[in-house]
Amino acid sequence: MSEAYGATIAKRALARRLRELRLETGYTANQVCDRLNWGRGKVGRFEANNWVRPELSDIRDLARIYEGSDLAELEALANRARERAWWREYADVFDNEFPGFEGDAASIRVIMPLVLPGLLQTLPYMQALLASGSRPAEWRERALRARLRRQQILERDDGTAPELIAVITEASLLYEWGDPADRRAQLRHLLTMGARSNVELRLLRLSDGLHPGMATLVNIFRFPGDEPPMVFLENDADIQEIDTPGKVEAYDRIFEQIRAAALSPDDTAEHLEKMIATLE
Repeated sequence: MSEAYGATIAKRALARRLRELRLETGYTANQVCDRLNWGRGKVGRFEANNWVRPELSDIRDLARIYEGSDLAELEALANRARERAWWREYADVFDNEFPGFEGDAASIRVIMPLVLPGLLQTLPYMQALLASGSRPAEWRERALRARLRRQQILERDDGTAPELIAVITEASLLYEWGDPADRRAQLRHLLTMGARSNVELRLLRLSDGLHPGMATLVNIFRFPGDEPPMVFLENDADIQEIDTPGKVEAYDRIFEQIRAAALSPDDTAEHLEKMIATLE
């Protein structure tokens, strides 16, 4: 399966553009369905981006009745959106398009109060974390492979690797799991990742007291070009997608407060070194 970089945001952009065109022509979604002899609800699903791979025949049908539409533009978006990404093979692991948006992002901002972000986890950490859940062993193995595959976005050398700004907490580093060597390796991995040019790592210490991110587990994705940003909220049972501009801006402000409360990248590295020393 391919990287299919840009496919997920192309599909989102196509859905948004189709809605704009329908509104410009003055049709309701049901009127469009009736004109094309489609079942009612089909246009609404497209506009809500509730589709897996847009069919070119459907796009051409819509372009035919939407005055002022640019068929070449719509087909270009549809062709890009039809590229099948690796994560589609993990439908049992991903029940939404989170990995696609993560992979297409130009900038990722993440705060996770009690666990380390998936993009920064070592293999033993992943194994211990997944083993703590209630999922069967077969699912955990597939989730492990999927998470390792997700991490490859930070390694891209073609100019598309995203900027990662991650705020982690000291609390997330104090749990006992694996053995001391595993925990040292995870801390050293954080140091290595934090030294990368496309990664900014900041730490919230327990001694600094309460902070704005106490109950916030959020990923904020910004994309190339003029594609609007979006937020994903995570918990053990679900990942919620938010793309309402006002709400995205609110989470952006919260993240900046959290980021400002955390140690600088240099001070974070120094603190991690001290934590490693306690495990020697």
